[in-house]
Amino acid sequence: MSQSVLALVATGGTIAMQHDPSKGGNVPALDGADLLKLVGGPETAVAVELLDWERLPAVQRGPDGMWDLRSRLAELAEDPMTVGIVVTHGTDTMAEMAYLTRRTVPPRCPIVFTGAMRTSSDPAWDGPRNLHDAVAVATARESQQRGAMVVFAGLILDGRHAVKMHTGAIDAFGAPHATPLGQVGADGVVFVDRPHSAPCVAAKDCMARVPLIPLALGDDGALLDLARPTGDGVVIAAYGRGNVPPKALPAIERWLAEGKPVVLASQCPAGEVGPDYAFEGGGATVLALGVVPAGRRNAAQARLELILSLSAGVPYAVEG
Repeated sequence: MSQSVLALVATGGTIAMQHDPSKGGNVPALDGADLLKLVGGPETAVAVELLDWERLPAVQRGPDGMWDLRSRLAELAEDPMTVGIVVTHGTDTMAEMAYLTRRTVPPRCPIVFTGAMRTSSDPAWDGPRNLHDAVAVATARESQQRGAMVVFAGLILDGRHAVKMHTGAIDAFGAPHATPLGQVGADGVVFVDRPHSAPCVAAKDCMARVPLIPLALGDDGALLDLARPTGDGVVIAAYGRGNVPPKALPAIERWLAEGKPVVLASQCPAGEVGPDYAFEGGGATVLALGVVPAGRRNAAQARLELILSLSAGVPYAVEG
Protein backbone atom coordinates (compact mmCIF):
# COMPACT_ATOMS: atom_id res chain seq x y z
CA MET A 1 0.00 0.00 0.00
CA SER A 2 1.44 3.37 -1.01
CA GLN A 3 -1.24 5.56 0.58
CA SER A 4 -3.65 5.46 3.48
CA VAL A 5 -6.45 3.02 2.74
CA LEU A 6 -9.66 1.65 4.15
CA ALA A 7 -9.79 -2.11 3.68
CA LEU A 8 -13.25 -3.45 2.85
CA VAL A 9 -13.44 -7.21 3.37
CA ALA A 10 -16.52 -8.92 1.92
CA THR A 11 -17.29 -12.31 3.47
CA GLY A 12 -20.94 -12.89 2.55
CA GLY A 13 -24.01 -13.01 4.78
CA THR A 14 -27.49 -11.58 4.30
CA ILE A 15 -26.10 -8.23 3.15
CA ALA A 16 -24.77 -10.08 0.07
CA MET A 17 -27.88 -12.22 -0.54
CA GLN A 18 -30.91 -11.91 -2.78
CA HIS A 19 -34.24 -13.70 -2.90
CA ASP A 20 -34.32 -16.67 -5.27
CA PRO A 21 -37.94 -17.67 -6.09
CA SER A 22 -36.83 -21.02 -7.51
CA LYS A 23 -35.23 -21.94 -4.17
CA GLY A 24 -37.89 -20.33 -2.04
CA GLY A 25 -35.62 -18.07 -0.01
CA ASN A 26 -32.52 -15.93 0.27
CA VAL A 27 -29.22 -17.21 -1.15
CA PRO A 28 -25.70 -15.79 -1.66
CA ALA A 29 -25.65 -13.58 -4.76
CA LEU A 30 -23.33 -10.55 -4.49
CA ASP A 31 -19.58 -10.29 -4.39
CA GLY A 32 -17.90 -7.24 -2.92
CA ALA A 33 -17.94 -5.25 -6.14
CA ASP A 34 -21.64 -6.00 -6.69
CA LEU A 35 -22.38 -4.92 -3.13
CA LEU A 36 -20.58 -1.61 -3.55
CA LYS A 37 -22.44 -0.90 -6.80
CA LEU A 38 -25.80 -1.41 -5.11
CA VAL A 39 -24.87 0.55 -2.01
CA GLY A 40 -23.34 3.41 -3.98
CA GLY A 41 -19.78 3.21 -2.72
CA PRO A 42 -18.49 4.46 0.63
CA GLU A 43 -17.96 8.18 1.13
CA THR A 44 -14.47 8.48 2.55
CA ALA A 45 -11.42 10.66 2.04
CA VAL A 46 -9.08 7.67 1.85
CA ALA A 47 -8.73 5.06 -0.87
CA VAL A 48 -10.81 1.89 -0.55
CA GLU A 49 -9.15 -1.47 -1.09
CA LEU A 50 -11.72 -4.23 -1.70
CA LEU A 51 -10.94 -7.79 -0.65
CA ASP A 52 -13.43 -10.44 -1.73
CA TRP A 53 -12.76 -13.01 0.96
CA GLU A 54 -15.68 -15.34 0.30
CA ARG A 55 -19.44 -15.37 -0.18
CA LEU A 56 -20.70 -17.62 2.62
CA PRO A 57 -23.67 -17.69 4.97
CA ALA A 58 -22.11 -17.12 8.39
CA VAL A 59 -23.14 -20.52 9.80
CA GLN A 60 -21.13 -22.30 7.09
CA ARG A 61 -17.82 -20.91 8.36
CA GLY A 62 -16.15 -23.25 10.87
CA PRO A 63 -13.38 -22.62 13.41
CA ASP A 64 -10.61 -22.99 10.83
CA GLY A 65 -12.33 -20.54 8.49
CA MET A 66 -12.86 -18.09 11.35
CA TRP A 67 -9.19 -18.24 12.27
CA ASP A 68 -8.09 -17.78 8.66
CA LEU A 69 -10.28 -14.66 8.39
CA ARG A 70 -9.01 -13.38 11.73
CA SER A 71 -5.41 -13.87 10.59
CA ARG A 72 -6.01 -11.94 7.36
CA LEU A 73 -7.60 -9.11 9.32
CA ALA A 74 -4.59 -9.09 11.65
CA GLU A 75 -2.26 -8.76 8.66
CA LEU A 76 -4.25 -5.85 7.27
CA ALA A 77 -4.36 -4.19 10.70
CA GLU A 78 -0.57 -4.45 11.06
CA ASP A 79 0.02 -2.39 7.91
CA PRO A 80 0.60 1.22 9.04
CA MET A 81 -1.14 2.47 5.90
CA THR A 82 -4.42 0.84 6.90
CA VAL A 83 -6.53 3.45 8.69
CA GLY A 84 -9.45 1.11 9.25
CA ILE A 85 -11.08 -2.14 8.17
CA VAL A 86 -14.75 -2.84 7.42
CA VAL A 87 -15.93 -6.45 7.30
CA THR A 88 -19.32 -7.30 5.79
CA HIS A 89 -20.42 -10.47 7.55
CA GLY A 90 -23.42 -12.69 8.18
CA THR A 91 -25.26 -11.76 11.36
CA ASP A 92 -25.65 -15.31 12.74
CA THR A 93 -22.01 -15.52 13.83
CA MET A 94 -20.95 -11.88 13.52
CA ALA A 95 -20.77 -11.45 17.29
CA GLU A 96 -18.51 -14.47 17.65
CA MET A 97 -16.21 -13.33 14.83
CA ALA A 98 -16.03 -9.86 16.35
CA TYR A 99 -15.25 -11.36 19.77
CA LEU A 100 -12.50 -13.57 18.35
CA THR A 101 -10.94 -10.59 16.56
CA ARG A 102 -11.24 -8.24 19.52
CA ARG A 103 -9.57 -10.72 21.88
CA THR A 104 -6.68 -11.71 19.61
CA VAL A 105 -5.82 -8.73 17.36
CA PRO A 106 -4.11 -5.62 18.84
CA PRO A 107 -6.58 -2.72 18.91
CA ARG A 108 -4.64 0.02 17.09
CA CYS A 109 -6.57 -0.29 13.85
CA PRO A 110 -10.38 -0.28 14.07
CA ILE A 111 -11.93 -3.43 12.57
CA VAL A 112 -15.65 -2.83 12.08
CA PHE A 113 -18.07 -5.67 11.44
CA THR A 114 -21.45 -5.00 9.88
CA GLY A 115 -24.11 -6.71 7.81
CA ALA A 116 -27.84 -6.65 7.27
CA MET A 117 -31.05 -8.26 8.41
CA ARG A 118 -32.72 -7.73 5.02
CA THR A 119 -31.48 -8.51 1.50
CA SER A 120 -31.22 -6.16 -1.44
CA SER A 121 -34.37 -7.84 -2.76
CA ASP A 122 -36.33 -6.36 0.15
CA PRO A 123 -37.77 -2.83 0.06
CA ALA A 124 -36.42 -2.10 3.55
CA TRP A 125 -32.84 -3.23 2.89
CA ASP A 126 -30.72 -2.07 5.81
CA GLY A 127 -27.42 -2.90 4.13
CA PRO A 128 -26.63 0.56 2.73
CA ARG A 129 -27.07 2.37 6.04
CA ASN A 130 -25.08 -0.18 8.00
CA LEU A 131 -22.24 -0.21 5.50
CA HIS A 132 -21.98 3.58 5.32
CA ASP A 133 -22.11 3.79 9.13
CA ALA A 134 -19.38 1.16 9.41
CA VAL A 135 -17.14 3.10 7.01
CA ALA A 136 -17.71 6.28 9.03
CA VAL A 137 -16.71 4.51 12.24
CA ALA A 138 -13.70 2.74 10.71
CA THR A 139 -12.29 6.01 9.40
CA ALA A 140 -13.06 8.17 12.44
CA ARG A 141 -9.99 9.34 14.35
CA GLU A 142 -11.75 8.50 17.63
CA SER A 143 -11.95 4.84 16.58
CA GLN A 144 -8.20 4.31 16.88
CA GLN A 145 -7.17 1.92 19.65
CA ARG A 146 -10.70 0.45 19.90
CA GLY A 147 -10.02 -2.73 17.94
CA ALA A 148 -12.89 -4.85 16.69
CA MET A 149 -16.39 -3.40 16.88
CA VAL A 150 -19.86 -4.15 15.56
CA VAL A 151 -21.78 -1.30 13.93
CA PHE A 152 -25.45 -2.02 13.36
CA ALA A 153 -28.60 0.09 13.15
CA GLY A 154 -26.68 3.14 14.35
CA LEU A 155 -25.14 1.50 17.43
CA ILE A 156 -21.39 1.06 17.94
CA LEU A 157 -20.65 -2.00 20.07
CA ASP A 158 -17.39 -3.32 21.48
CA GLY A 159 -16.50 -6.65 19.87
CA ARG A 160 -16.17 -8.17 23.34
CA HIS A 161 -19.79 -7.39 24.18
CA ALA A 162 -21.82 -7.41 20.95
CA VAL A 163 -24.64 -9.97 20.91
CA LYS A 164 -27.32 -10.74 18.35
CA MET A 165 -30.46 -10.19 20.41
CA HIS A 166 -33.26 -10.77 17.88
CA THR A 167 -33.80 -13.24 15.06
CA GLY A 168 -35.22 -10.77 12.57
CA ALA A 169 -35.40 -7.17 13.83
CA ILE A 170 -33.47 -4.45 12.01
CA ASP A 171 -31.86 -3.41 15.31
CA ALA A 172 -30.89 -6.98 16.12
CA PHE A 173 -27.65 -6.28 18.02
CA GLY A 174 -27.07 -5.05 21.55
CA ALA A 175 -24.65 -5.36 24.47
CA PRO A 176 -26.49 -7.01 27.40
CA HIS A 177 -23.32 -7.19 29.52
CA ALA A 178 -22.12 -3.66 28.81
CA THR A 179 -23.21 -0.39 27.22
CA PRO A 180 -22.78 0.70 23.59
CA LEU A 181 -19.55 2.53 22.79
CA GLY A 182 -21.48 5.17 20.90
CA GLN A 183 -23.71 5.74 17.91
CA VAL A 184 -23.79 7.00 14.35
CA GLY A 185 -26.44 9.61 13.64
CA ALA A 186 -27.08 13.12 12.42
CA ASP A 187 -24.05 14.35 14.36
CA GLY A 188 -21.79 11.74 12.78
CA VAL A 189 -19.79 9.25 14.85
CA VAL A 190 -20.16 9.92 18.57
CA PHE A 191 -18.39 7.85 21.22
CA VAL A 192 -19.50 8.06 24.85
CA ASP A 193 -16.08 7.35 26.38
CA ARG A 194 -12.41 6.87 25.63
CA PRO A 195 -10.92 3.57 24.45
CA HIS A 196 -10.37 0.99 27.19
CA SER A 197 -7.29 -1.17 26.87
CA ALA A 198 -7.76 -4.93 27.08
CA PRO A 199 -4.85 -7.35 26.67
CA CYS A 200 -5.07 -9.79 23.80
CA VAL A 201 -5.01 -13.56 24.23
CA ALA A 202 -1.94 -15.07 22.55
CA ALA A 203 -3.94 -17.89 20.95
CA LYS A 204 -2.47 -19.86 18.05
CA ASP A 205 -5.82 -21.04 16.66
CA CYS A 206 -9.40 -21.63 17.74
CA MET A 207 -9.58 -25.38 17.24
CA ALA A 208 -9.92 -26.55 20.86
CA ARG A 209 -12.98 -28.77 21.29
CA VAL A 210 -15.29 -27.02 23.73
CA PRO A 211 -18.94 -28.07 23.80
CA LEU A 212 -21.56 -25.65 25.08
CA ILE A 213 -24.15 -27.59 27.06
CA PRO A 214 -27.36 -26.03 28.41
CA LEU A 215 -28.79 -27.82 31.42
CA ALA A 216 -32.52 -28.53 31.53
CA LEU A 217 -34.99 -29.28 34.31
CA GLY A 218 -34.13 -32.59 35.95
CA ASP A 219 -30.88 -32.87 34.00
CA ASP A 220 -28.76 -35.82 35.11
CA GLY A 221 -25.59 -34.77 33.28
CA ALA A 222 -25.89 -37.37 30.51
CA LEU A 223 -24.92 -34.89 27.78
CA LEU A 224 -21.96 -33.71 29.85
CA ASP A 225 -20.76 -37.31 30.10
CA LEU A 226 -21.25 -37.94 26.39
CA ALA A 227 -19.17 -34.88 25.48
CA ARG A 228 -16.34 -35.48 27.95
CA PRO A 229 -14.20 -38.05 26.04
CA THR A 230 -13.62 -35.69 23.11
CA GLY A 231 -13.89 -32.34 24.88
CA ASP A 232 -10.90 -30.24 25.95
CA GLY A 233 -13.11 -28.19 28.26
CA VAL A 234 -16.80 -27.36 28.57
CA VAL A 235 -19.11 -24.40 29.05
CA ILE A 236 -22.30 -25.01 30.97
CA ALA A 237 -25.33 -22.77 30.44
CA ALA A 238 -27.01 -22.92 33.83
CA TYR A 239 -30.07 -21.29 35.33
CA GLY A 240 -30.11 -17.80 36.84
CA ARG A 241 -27.03 -17.04 38.90
CA GLY A 242 -25.43 -20.38 38.03
CA ASN A 243 -27.82 -22.90 39.53
CA VAL A 244 -27.94 -26.44 38.13
CA PRO A 245 -30.10 -29.54 38.75
CA PRO A 246 -28.38 -31.51 41.56
CA LYS A 247 -28.15 -34.73 39.57
CA ALA A 248 -25.82 -32.99 37.08
CA LEU A 249 -23.17 -32.28 39.74
CA PRO A 250 -21.38 -35.67 39.51
CA ALA A 251 -20.97 -35.22 35.74
CA ILE A 252 -19.40 -31.80 36.34
CA GLU A 253 -17.04 -33.33 38.88
CA ARG A 254 -15.96 -35.95 36.34
CA TRP A 255 -14.82 -33.22 33.93
CA LEU A 256 -12.83 -31.57 36.70
CA ALA A 257 -11.33 -34.87 37.83
CA GLU A 258 -9.81 -35.26 34.36
CA GLY A 259 -8.24 -31.81 34.63
CA LYS A 260 -10.56 -30.31 32.02
CA PRO A 261 -11.77 -26.75 32.71
CA VAL A 262 -15.48 -26.16 33.27
CA VAL A 263 -16.88 -22.65 32.79
CA LEU A 264 -20.25 -21.71 34.26
CA ALA A 265 -22.44 -19.30 32.27
CA SER A 266 -26.12 -18.44 32.55
CA GLN A 267 -29.02 -19.01 30.19
CA CYS A 268 -30.25 -15.52 31.08
CA PRO A 269 -29.55 -12.90 28.39
CA ALA A 270 -27.92 -10.49 30.88
CA GLY A 271 -26.14 -10.67 34.23
CA GLU A 272 -23.44 -12.92 35.67
CA VAL A 273 -23.30 -16.14 37.63
CA GLY A 274 -22.25 -15.93 41.26
CA PRO A 275 -22.12 -17.68 44.65
CA ASP A 276 -25.49 -16.44 45.91
CA TYR A 277 -27.23 -19.78 46.44
CA ALA A 278 -25.78 -22.47 48.67
CA PHE A 279 -28.43 -25.18 48.27
CA GLU A 280 -27.43 -28.40 46.49
CA GLY A 281 -26.88 -27.41 42.87
CA GLY A 282 -26.87 -23.70 43.73
CA GLY A 283 -24.26 -21.44 42.15
CA ALA A 284 -22.15 -21.40 45.32
CA THR A 285 -21.89 -25.19 45.43
CA VAL A 286 -21.07 -25.42 41.72
CA LEU A 287 -18.32 -22.80 41.92
CA ALA A 288 -16.93 -24.46 45.05
CA LEU A 289 -16.12 -27.53 42.94
CA GLY A 290 -13.55 -25.50 41.02
CA VAL A 291 -15.79 -24.40 38.17
CA VAL A 292 -14.86 -20.99 36.70
CA PRO A 293 -17.50 -18.25 36.40
CA ALA A 294 -18.03 -16.94 32.86
CA GLY A 295 -17.85 -13.29 33.94
CA ARG A 296 -19.54 -10.61 31.85
CA ARG A 297 -20.07 -12.93 28.91
CA ASN A 298 -22.93 -14.97 27.55
CA ALA A 299 -22.43 -18.69 27.02
CA ALA A 300 -21.23 -18.35 23.39
CA GLN A 301 -18.68 -15.70 24.34
CA ALA A 302 -17.52 -17.80 27.28
CA ARG A 303 -17.02 -20.74 24.95
CA LEU A 304 -14.81 -18.67 22.64
CA GLU A 305 -12.83 -17.33 25.58
CA LEU A 306 -12.20 -20.85 26.85
CA ILE A 307 -11.17 -22.00 23.36
CA LEU A 308 -8.68 -19.13 23.12
CA SER A 309 -7.31 -19.70 26.61
CA LEU A 310 -6.76 -23.40 25.88
CA SER A 311 -4.94 -22.49 22.66
CA ALA A 312 -2.75 -19.99 24.50
CA GLY A 313 -2.14 -22.33 27.45
CA VAL A 314 -3.43 -19.82 29.99
CA PRO A 315 -6.30 -19.90 32.49
CA TYR A 316 -9.73 -18.68 31.46
CA ALA A 317 -9.84 -14.90 32.03
CA VAL A 318 -12.95 -13.92 33.98
CA GLU A 319 -12.25 -10.29 33.03
CA GLY A 320 -10.88 -9.46 29.61
